[in-house]
Amino acid sequence: MAEEQMEEAASSSAAASGTPFQLQFDKPIPFQIKLAEWNPEKDLLAMVTDDSKNGKMLRSTKSHDVAVVCLNWVEDEPLSRTDKDDLLSYEDRTTRFFPPAPVMPRVGGLNSGDTGLADENEEAIQAFSSAFCQRFNILSSGDKDGCICFSIFGIFPVGKININKVPIHVQSSQYKTSYRLQGASISKVSLSTNLHQLVLLCCGKLINTEKLSISKDISIGLHCVHLDTSIFSNRKNELHQVSQQASSIQDLVEVVRASISMMSKQWSNAMNLFHEKFSALPSLITAHGMESSSEDEFLSLLFGTRTSPALHQFLVSSLGEVGLKRIAKAIDSAGRELRIVVSEHLQPAVEIISFRLAELRGLARWRSRFQNIGLDEKLIDGVTERVGMLIVQVERFSRVAATVLYLFQNFFSWVLKCVKILLSEPTDQVPPANSELVVIFLKFLLDKDPIKQLLETDQIFEWDIDTARQVEQLVVFGGFTDTQFLERSLAKQFSELEESLKEAFLMPFTTISSQIHCQGLLPLYPVTSSEALSPTCTASSISFYKDEDSQHSPCSYSLTDYICFKIPDGSLNLRNCIGVIKNFCNSRSTISTPSLSGFLLRMPDEYECVDLSLYKDNQVVLLLSGKFSSESPGRSLMVMLQIENFSFSQLSRTLPTNCNSLQELVALELQLDTDHGKVRSIPHLLSTPLAVSASRGVACIFSSRRHALVYILNEDEDEGEDEDSEME
Repeated sequence: MAEEQMEEAASSSAAASGTPFQLQFDKPIPFQIKLAEWNPEKDLLAMVTDDSKNGKMLRSTKSHDVAVVCLNWVEDEPLSRTDKDDLLSYEDRTTRFFPPAPVMPRVGGLNSGDTGLADENEEAIQAFSSAFCQRFNILSSGDKDGCICFSIFGIFPVGKININKVPIHVQSSQYKTSYRLQGASISKVSLSTNLHQLVLLCCGKLINTEKLSISKDISIGLHCVHLDTSIFSNRKNELHQVSQQASSIQDLVEVVRASISMMSKQWSNAMNLFHEKFSALPSLITAHGMESSSEDEFLSLLFGTRTSPALHQFLVSSLGEVGLKRIAKAIDSAGRELRIVVSEHLQPAVEIISFRLAELRGLARWRSRFQNIGLDEKLIDGVTERVGMLIVQVERFSRVAATVLYLFQNFFSWVLKCVKILLSEPTDQVPPANSELVVIFLKFLLDKDPIKQLLETDQIFEWDIDTARQVEQLVVFGGFTDTQFLERSLAKQFSELEESLKEAFLMPFTTISSQIHCQGLLPLYPVTSSEALSPTCTASSISFYKDEDSQHSPCSYSLTDYICFKIPDGSLNLRNCIGVIKNFCNSRSTISTPSLSGFLLRMPDEYECVDLSLYKDNQVVLLLSGKFSSESPGRSLMVMLQIENFSFSQLSRTLPTNCNSLQELVALELQLDTDHGKVRSIPHLLSTPLAVSASRGVACIFSSRRHALVYILNEDEDEGEDEDSEME
């Protein structure tokens, strides 16, 4: 009865102005959603599912060793830019000298959805990925082991913090105390739009490192941590310049890797067919009681000495004209694929990598600006030399491949002529063959594969003394200091380039990580069960809002942080409640500092808070799912509340007096029939997650019947549209 009154109140309050929130679309989804995050620039929703087959992998990351449970993508706010930023702005000059960067090669004959290295959407994905490099943005991700990783453009990793190893120093009026978290897992992360601070929620145990004997008295539950990330703001221009080059280099490294892998696979398939057919000749020689080799038999045929019965049977019966043409076509097709991959993918990628590394080399020499973010000139010099060696290896591979393919073509022409002669058929349509090249093929290619050797990492090539001496002499004229590089294969040289890149890019990663520190901690609520401690069970949201009455200059505006979270039933002796706190990051103890404050809000008994998200203009969006029973089919509500309409109470900032200080607050009752916000009734049960985009004014929710519903939060719909959507 109370539930019906609640829905009637919600309906009557919206009758005058129409149903809140315009339903944009309602589409079925074939999988269960675990995480959802709106893209900061485009109308795209990234979703994490249990089934990876239903999506397109844009990138993979090795920064995390365990499952990632939360993401936060923040762009540089235009208001945070200064005149100095414009003075030190940097233009990527690569497009002046090079055409658009190559994409991963596509396996010929495959359609979208097949097992090719790329599909028909690769060009669109390339444009999507490169769009992030236009504006500075940082992706923060947290995992189950308590690690937070930072990646610029979502590509180039620039920092990693393990919250379990971060010292937490608390200064009280009398003494300084040190704490740390133990067994903590990240639940939510949020980086401020001015990049100065990061707030995270983590589940774990807080212990006093100086008095471990009384650590049991400290809270085990959900904690709020404030990290100082001002390095991202102070060195924004330097990081932008380095990341612009490094992220593109990492993209192109993947192109090179895919190109080498494809060439190896294509050539291996063709050569397997060649060896499969020609392996019948040694067996026939043995069967006829002969002790010669395949090379000897072909040389005897070439010089007109004799045609053995074994070779005659092989050419006429085992191989035949049809089989020979099939092998020749396979080799020729593989050769064309090699030339295309080298000319359109491999070589352009390596050349652009070389240019971008040269740009990084120039930046590394500006030590006063770039040494503070870990850009090491010596390491970049080493990488630049190795990419130069790779360019030489690509050129060598192209020449070797062209020579091998021409020798194969000449050999097949000669064998075809021999087959026709043995079958007493005319040979006037057969292209002429060079006998000397046939001898070279039989000596060096019949049982060897130089192309395969160049595409393997464990091959070592020997060079004559004169070539080695010339390479050593070139060092005086600025040549490579590593004079042994010609002994390596193309694949081995690429592997060494990857290792040197990893070492060079690890320096900014470790340097920036060391400059991120903890500024404060606030225990929110205790828990007793391990299930309640799970980060995936914690409905929470963190957001930063610009102060409207801020007296700061436009480039140094102040922000107010808001943290909203669901409290598990039984914790703090509360049931069906959410908490909201603000001004946690304002840790300075001055008279003008806004006080840390918060309030508790109890949900109606007929509904349970499934998920929540802070929205723009100090608003919060709640998903309330009706409790299912035999009498009620289950309905849900989406509620938008104005936070400032509720009364905030002051909280203590200092440990340990602020442990579970929320328990002192009196929970307010949520009244859905008031003017505190908007209420939208949804005719089915809802499930996590809730994805809200403040910049676009939309919210995506997921129903238990596996449907994705997107609502426009800034628009209302009339009753007719609402009824139609519910009927669907």
